[in-house]
Amino acid sequence: MNKLLIATFLVTLFTSSSVLVEEKNTNPEAEWQSLFDGETLNGWHRFNRKGVEPIWKAENGILSFEPSLRPEGDYVHDIVTDEEFTSFQLSIEWNIAEGGNSGIFWGVQEGGSHERPYSTGPEIQVLDNERHPDAKANPKYHQAGALYDLVQPSKDVCKPAGEWNHILLTIDHNKNEGSVELNGTKIVEFPLKGEAWDTMVANSKFKDRCAFRNFGKYETGKIGLQDHGDLVSFRNIKIRKL
Repeated sequence: MNKLLIATFLVTLFTSSSVLVEEKNTNPEAEWQSLFDGETLNGWHRFNRKGVEPIWKAENGILSFEPSLRPEGDYVHDIVTDEEFTSFQLSIEWNIAEGGNSGIFWGVQEGGSHERPYSTGPEIQVLDNERHPDAKANPKYHQAGALYDLVQPSKDVCKPAGEWNHILLTIDHNKNEGSVELNGTKIVEFPLKGEAWDTMVANSKFKDRCAFRNFGKYETGKIGLQDHGDLVSFRNIKIRKL
C-alpha cells in the first residue's frame, strides 16, 4: 500500500512539474515588465527633476506629450524611467503627429553636467518620414528607426503620421550587439562599444568630447522619451531583461 502511495505521489509530482515547465516555456509574456500602466505616470519622472508635469498625459492606455499644454518659458520636458536597465529588449508603440519629431533613449544618466537625456543616452529616432525634412537628408541618419546620427535604417518601413508604429529595441552588452526592428523588420544593427562604436561617434554630431564626453558610455541607465516640441503618443511600453 505504501509503495502504491509513493508511486502515485511521484507520478503526480512529475506531471505537475512538467506542466509548470511547459507553462513557463509557452508563456514568454511572463518575462516582460510593463513600464506604463496605461493610466498614470508611475515609474517615470521628468529628466533631472521630480514628478511629471501635465504636459504628459496618461489616459486610456496611451501616454501622450501635448505641447499645447507647455507652461510658458518652460521648454524641456523629457521624461525617464525611475528604474535603470543594462541588457534588455524594449517593446514600444509610437504615433507621431504630421511633421513631428521625437525619440526613444536608453543608457540615460542624470545629474552632474548631463543637461539632456542625449548627453549620455543614444536615441532611436521617432519621425514623420513623409513630411519632416530630417527624413530627406542623406545618409538617412535621422529617419524613423535610425540610431540617431549614427546608423541609418536599411529600409523605410515606417507607417504614416497618425498611425501606430512598433519598435523592438535590443541592447545586449554581453554580445556587444544592438538592433532595431520597426514594424517587424530589422532595419538597424550596431555595436555598443569598441573601435567600431568609437568610429561611428567620431563621424557624428556626438564627436564633441566636451558636450558629449559621456555619450554612450554607460552600460546601465534609464529609458527616456523625448520632448521635441511635437505631439507624440506611446503605448504598450514593456521591457525584458536579457
